[in-house]
Amino acid sequence: MSKFMLGKKVGMTQVFDETGQAIPVTVIDCGPITVIQKKSVENDGYEAVKVAYDDVKKANKPDAGQFKKLDVTPKRYLREFAADEDYELGQVIKVDEMFEVGNRIDVVGTSKGKGTAGPMKRHNFGRGPEAHGSKFHRSNGSLGSSATPSKVKKGKKMQGQLGNARTTVQNLEVVMVDGERNFLVVKGSVPGSRDSLLEISSTIKSGR
Repeated sequence: MSKFMLGKKVGMTQVFDETGQAIPVTVIDCGPITVIQKKSVENDGYEAVKVAYDDVKKANKPDAGQFKKLDVTPKRYLREFAADEDYELGQVIKVDEMFEVGNRIDVVGTSKGKGTAGPMKRHNFGRGPEAHGSKFHRSNGSLGSSATPSKVKKGKKMQGQLGNARTTVQNLEVVMVDGERNFLVVKGSVPGSRDSLLEISSTIKSGR
């Protein structure tokens, strides 16, 4: 069974296991999500479900039509997930219906934006000699091109924007599931800042 959910990052804390060992965890405010569209191989070329999350007062016109058709409160976020089960249109899915303690998940989010950074901070480059007159302390070294091809190749690690990118953390363990408060607690950290959107699904590594 493919498992999926949308949520918002609440923050990090710690819990203790049976032996008294402290475990760093992230609390995620999950769902409930509403199924608003089903995609099939016959019509769309692939199997998936489109779900909506987080109530808003008003949606844009293309999305508002889908919500009105199903008589569903407008939502802020719409995402697609691969699904191997048959879900009903308008079905509401809660976090405790999808996940249980011990499941392994992948979490996708947008990492914190940290502005423009040099190659040492951005790519963990080493520094240059700091002797008097070296004039080479925190810069990147040779760009690897001479007369041929007389240009910097694409993908060269240089200074630039750090963070604010779609990031996936794989194979995290579910430590706690609270269906009444719609909380999911996972071991370790997840991408993004507080209240940022997270896409949660079954891990592609272990399949649990």
